Amino acid sequence: MAAQLLFSNVVLGLETERLTGWNMALWKLWPVFVLATIPAFASIRDSRGLRVEAVNAPELRDELLQKAPVRSAQFADVPHTSARSQCEQTQPPEALTTPNPIFDNTDPSLKIKVSFIVGTDGRVHSPLLLESSGTTDDHVILNTVRAWRYRPAMCNGVPTETEGKVEFSSR
Repeated sequence: MAAQLLFSNVVLGLETERLTGWNMALWKLWPVFVLATIPAFASIRDSRGLRVEAVNAPELRDELLQKAPVRSAQFADVPHTSARSQCEQTQPPEALTTPNPIFDNTDPSLKIKVSFIVGTDGRVHSPLLLESSGTTDDHVILNTVRAWRYRPAMCNGVPTETEGKVEFSSR
């Protein structure tokens, strides 16, 4: 009972006169020690699922290149109702960045067709699946096409929107 009373008085700070020397210093500095150890516990992470195994880079690159799709592209002008004049000088869009999507599926009959608009800013807008494989590759291809960048098509020296169609197929 006396030990419990002493503990409660010390914890509540009622009898601080009994604490002297090192005991008093430790009693006043314990919050600093606790705050100093929090970052150490925060940096400890669960390593399950975060472990990366060493992979031979050339072998991985060769495997990814074998999965790279074959593609062909077509472009056509987007007709506007407010267009008064015809284009005398036309220039198709020029691909600046068009990386190949990486397929998970190695099905040789894989065929996916995408339609999109190359805007006046050179970005791809409104990608739409025309033919689908029904796999997760559709999602991968749409995300890849959204990231493509072009130099926009020109009509009489003015950037204009152009519709593009791309067909992806396995080799």
